[in-house]
Amino acid sequence: MKKTWWKESVVYQIYPRSFCDSDGDGIGDLNGIRSKLDYLKKLGIDVIWLSPIYQSPNDDNGYDISDYEKIMKEFGTMEDFEALLSEAHEKGIKIVMDLVVNHTSDEHRWFIESRRDRENEKSDFYLWRDPVSGHEPNNWGSCFSGSAWQYDEGRGQYYLHLFSKKQPDLNWENPKVRDEVFSMMERWCEKGIDGFRMDVISLISKPEGLPDAPLRGGLYGDPGICANGPHVHEYLKEMNRRVLSRHELMTVGETAGVTLEEAKKYANSDGSELNMVFQFEHVSLDGNRDYGFKWSTEKMPLLPLKKNLAKWQLGLDGVAWNSLFLCNHDQPRIVSRLGNDSAEYRERSAKCIATILHMMQGTPYIYQGEELAMSNYPFKSPEEFKDLESVNAYSELTEKLKLEGSKLLPMIAAKSRDNARTPMQWSAEENAGFTSGKPWIPVNPNYREINAEEELSRSDSVFYYYQKLISLRHSSELIVYGHFELLLPEDPELFVYRRYLPDRELLVAANFSEREREYLPEERFLAGELLIHNMEGRSPQGGRLAPYEAYVLENRSGVCHDA
Repeated sequence: MKKTWWKESVVYQIYPRSFCDSDGDGIGDLNGIRSKLDYLKKLGIDVIWLSPIYQSPNDDNGYDISDYEKIMKEFGTMEDFEALLSEAHEKGIKIVMDLVVNHTSDEHRWFIESRRDRENEKSDFYLWRDPVSGHEPNNWGSCFSGSAWQYDEGRGQYYLHLFSKKQPDLNWENPKVRDEVFSMMERWCEKGIDGFRMDVISLISKPEGLPDAPLRGGLYGDPGICANGPHVHEYLKEMNRRVLSRHELMTVGETAGVTLEEAKKYANSDGSELNMVFQFEHVSLDGNRDYGFKWSTEKMPLLPLKKNLAKWQLGLDGVAWNSLFLCNHDQPRIVSRLGNDSAEYRERSAKCIATILHMMQGTPYIYQGEELAMSNYPFKSPEEFKDLESVNAYSELTEKLKLEGSKLLPMIAAKSRDNARTPMQWSAEENAGFTSGKPWIPVNPNYREINAEEELSRSDSVFYYYQKLISLRHSSELIVYGHFELLLPEDPELFVYRRYLPDRELLVAANFSEREREYLPEERFLAGELLIHNMEGRSPQGGRLAPYEAYVLENRSGVCHDA
């Protein structure tokens, strides 16, 4: 297997609006990030992935870009970005930018020109269609509820927006669109950035003829019909040829709807497209079975989770590369979703989850606050939601599906993207040390107990556990490149697997239940080295796993079992 720096790295995702505010306006900014580089260096991460920092009207918190080459005023200036990039590089930390090119803001100059009339130079930079029988061109729904089509009086046509109506989709079939996008990317590369995370990149090629889609929740056609379209690999190969291959970059595609076979094309080992992809099968397992949508209070089920992760571990081994994540800006807090966020088990279960993820083959991603075991926000009313997806879903589902608000609120509260976007909890000071002003979104009230300052003062904290996991990966070829074998595949509470190379192997064992379970590793592991353990004072040799206990044993004897 070819060895590269991005396979051996650990990535830390920053949501700038919620990370650290340097000027007291309640909004995180670039200088705030810069002030925390030593914290990230201490954690041990190699790469920062910045969620969008470009100029934006913020209909979707920066994922609606009005100018790709200007910095959002609330975040600072281009000089601030250049200072951040330079200082990060001095500390050995790389910067990966968020690339949002499936759509722009409707305030982008391309769209302003495009909607002016049907004859201008940028007329077909976006997907415009005539009405069909006085209505939308097809039944597609937006990912943010409602129709994916918006009528424009000026042109007398509908434009496509798979997300907000202020996020019109670009027409990638137009080579001039691709020219503009690739030129913009090249200019960022020339600034010295280290890669791109590509937002919903699997959606850029729409199906031929824009046919109706299967209904989703009984209202609109599923926009997932656009995933992995007919020309997506052609476009990414062109992007790679014209931009990516000219620089030493890390690239990861957010590929909603990706299958294992498609992922082998996106992240193939020949390097003709991307380095890796985000797949979402594993974070879709706790969706609502009754209604067929994501909103649900169900806990993430362990048995399907470990089988799904094993499928991707085995399926990409040697032919592509996995990205390892459970949290990001679009997902609720994993300790509340898969672990146990009670006072008794929050830290132990967070360490348990981290152990399982960071010992797999692939590049791990840590979302801000995950290393502190930050938990979901205790929403009490729909008025507390700020996330466009959550607000629209509550409105649509109560009005059109007639779901009771009291029944729907806990479902949306459990899965709302706002859970990940509450401010980073730095200290027990007012507003968690995030800002001296009024935060743009409320701070989780548990910040006085859960914060970085407290965890940095205590050697057994979740922070230092993550630090050790990162250090282990940096020092172990086995952890980075070893093969994977799932053990106890039918056990609904124990997650146990083996990583192996020809001359050494390790065992990862974790109990995801609130009861003690019997489990004794094979003798060759018991005679090996204990690499990490989330419960001091207990021994794997005891043959029992306490609730949320996890450990890793390495056998270096050279006597290993084949898979």
